[in-house]
Amino acid sequence: MFLFAFTQLCLFYEFFMIKKQAAIFALEDGSIFRGFAFGAIQTVVGEAIFNTSMTGYQEIITDPSYAGQIIIMTASQIGNYGINFEDEESSKIKALGLIIKELSLVTSNWRSEISLDQYFRKNGVPGIEGIDTRAITKRIRIKGALKGCLSTEKISQDEAIDRAKAWPGLRNIDYVNKVSCKKPYKFLNSIKSFTRPRDNLKSLEISNREKLRVVAFDLGAKLSIFRKLSHYGFDVQVVPAKTSFKDVLAIDPHCVFLSNGPGDPSFLKYLHKTVKQIIQKYPTFGICLGHQIIAHALEAKTYKLKFGHHGANQPVKNLETGLVTITAQN
Repeated sequence: MFLFAFTQLCLFYEFFMIKKQAAIFALEDGSIFRGFAFGAIQTVVGEAIFNTSMTGYQEIITDPSYAGQIIIMTASQIGNYGINFEDEESSKIKALGLIIKELSLVTSNWRSEISLDQYFRKNGVPGIEGIDTRAITKRIRIKGALKGCLSTEKISQDEAIDRAKAWPGLRNIDYVNKVSCKKPYKFLNSIKSFTRPRDNLKSLEISNREKLRVVAFDLGAKLSIFRKLSHYGFDVQVVPAKTSFKDVLAIDPHCVFLSNGPGDPSFLKYLHKTVKQIIQKYPTFGICLGHQIIAHALEAKTYKLKFGHHGANQPVKNLETGLVTITAQN
């Protein structure tokens, strides 16, 4: 009874006490979606992509792989457990903007420090709520990736459509160099000893052996990747994307890791050349964009999907065993 009354009070406060500012989202095909602004008052243009994750919005918006992209969440309500500063995947929001069905008025979690709205205001990033996000998702699934304009300012729908059409797209732009670290550094895991249930990692006996030194190319890395490498006993030496093969030799690692990151892997010719040299001397492994860079170094090709896989519920079938694993992909 109390919960019902509290919910009704929240709805009353939202619709009658809060003065919401109108916002607009336009696609290059002329589609218009109207909603209400949260976060910063700003206009952004980028590639519109949808993410089907039910949780993890904080990790998603701070993932550098989303540079140049406007994220549409298909889950019905976002922001209900707030934001904490331990789960950030980078130093700030890397997505251009966020489109959601409903922004939660209540942030209920013992680790929450600020609300999603406050976090977007702090980062100077716009968001829009009150949108039929699944309608946009269906349009992208039918037509493929589309350019979009999100505005929390007062602009006309024609101007929003024109801005979406005029955006040059993700191709032929080095987004990796925009989000990569500027100088090499040794990664030190500064996160408190808070154990997430999903980790379920065994403690490691590494005191009696040498740590494996890994050169980790930051192509737009999520910090959780470096945290996991560190947890498993690696000495993580992070380097910028444009680090040369000669510089890698100077560090003399046991292996080399290539991180996730944004943009088109085929455009990053300097990385193809460097990694081609690296794989002839060191064990090399990568994830997401890093994995695609290895493919190019081995003279394979990549192509853009009609719409990307963005979510924590992507099924992958092992054709040898018949088993299906639910994976997180971007």
